[in-house]
Parts: sequence; C-alpha cells; structure tokens
Amino acid sequence: MSPLSPTNPEEVMVIRKINQFITTLSLPFYRFGRIRVGGRGTLVRLSSGGVAVFSPVALTPAVKQELASMGELKYIAALDIEHHIFLGPWHEAFPNAKVLGPAGLIEKRTKQNDAAVPFFKVFEPNGPTSVDADFDADFEAEFVYGHMNKELVFLHKPSKTLIEADLMFNLPATEQFSKSGEAADQGFLTKQFIKLQNTKGDATGQKRTIWYGTSAGDRPAFNKSVARVAGWDFDKIVPCHGDVIETDAKSVFERVFGWHLDAFKKETAAAVPAATKST
Repeated sequence: MSPLSPTNPEEVMVIRKINQFITTLSLPFYRFGRIRVGGRGTLVRLSSGGVAVFSPVALTPAVKQELASMGELKYIAALDIEHHIFLGPWHEAFPNAKVLGPAGLIEKRTKQNDAAVPFFKVFEPNGPTSVDADFDADFEAEFVYGHMNKELVFLHKPSKTLIEADLMFNLPATEQFSKSGEAADQGFLTKQFIKLQNTKGDATGQKRTIWYGTSAGDRPAFNKSVARVAGWDFDKIVPCHGDVIETDAKSVFERVFGWHLDAFKKETAAAVPAATKST
C-alpha cells in the first residue's frame, strides 16, 4: 500500500454508479503525502459484456463485489506514468485482462522494481491508438505525450464520458474525502493547490499551471492532442483528482484548455502554405 493512500480503503472508498455503464471508485489520496487531491478508479461495462478499469485503485472486497456484478474484467489501463501503483495487484487477481499504458511506464516500473506486468498495448507518440475490436467499439483514445506525465485520455462513446487522470483536475476532491472524516479543503497547502487546480470561473489558476507547467516540455504536441480531444462528443468528465463533472463538461474543458486551443488554431493557420491561403 502506498503511503500516499489510506490504510483503510474499504472504509473510506465511495463506490458510485454515474450512469448505466460507469462506476467510480473514489477515495482519499494525498499528493506529496500532504495535499488532498483525492484518487479515483473507473470501471466501465463494455458493449461486448466485459469490463475495463482505468487508473485502478485498491482492490478491496467491495470493489471485487462491484466488479463481479458488472462482468468479467477484460482491460486494465494505467492512464499515465504516475497512476500505476495498483497494476500489480489487479494483474495478479485478473491475469487474463489486457494491460494498457503509455510509453515510458514499463521503464519506470522496472527502475522502481515494481511487480512485473505484461503490457498488451503500449501507446507511443504519434502511434496507432487501436487496442482491439471490442475496446475500440466503445472508446476513442488520445496519447497526450506532450504532458509531463504522458497522459492517456479515453472517450467512452456510448455515454459521452471523458476519462482522464492528470490532464485536468477539478478540486476540491469533495466526494473522494466524503467518508474520511477530513474536509477536502483542509490545510494551507491544500487550499493553495485548489486555487491552481479548479475549474471555477475562468479557471485562470489551472490554465497557468498547465501552460507554464505540465505542457511546457512540448507545448505544440500538447496543443494538438487537446484539440483532438476537444473535437470529441462528450458531456461528462471523470478525472482522477477532484469531483466528476456530470453536466456541461465540454464547455468546462474548452475553458480550461482555451489558451492551448487558441494556440493550436494559430499554429495550424501558420502551417498553411501561402498559395493555399490565397486561393
């Protein structure tokens, strides 16, 4: 068990169906062991009858019971190079499930001596996003390799739900701390972090954090990825950190990533040959 996670996950986890396909597994999580950002795994029942888990959290008895009621686990997805703590226990419990993850994660897990897990699909920069017929029938995927954590973002098409990890936050993590006996905004550092990672108003704090921080390493690639995601049809966002956005999520996304979407438009326009512009 990670020291960043609660020692009693069965007691503090909130298991909730957000629609007929998707169940969220929300519980406390502390960034740097102190900042209350919350953690969330997401179970999705597929059209084929199987189940996929994204950013798996602690595999508690209640989670196993919920999963058994949904169907057979077919896919285990680590959404970036940070959200992989529980890959080992889930693979051990469900060895036939196909493991998905971003480029760089295998190397990181090897360096950290984490449990060996066979990856069925490793997403590569500018590589194909197809997994297999059953998965592709229900999901669109984008590898946001311009993000410092190498983010995978998935759209569950039947429910118009975006599933992501660290691409954007929606703090405070109210639901995730609701059974912990702690306030989601408790502590000076948490309060300051919330100012930087919320979606309220014009979301200037989060815009600046993403622009000058998480996307700074390869902003053109990041811009291109978020433009693709913005082109998807979704009205809900399930983040790993903070509350689920259950209505009007597309406009929230466009607001948070407005600077990047504007930059992508300018980059695209600048790339058009002069002869083409004049026709």
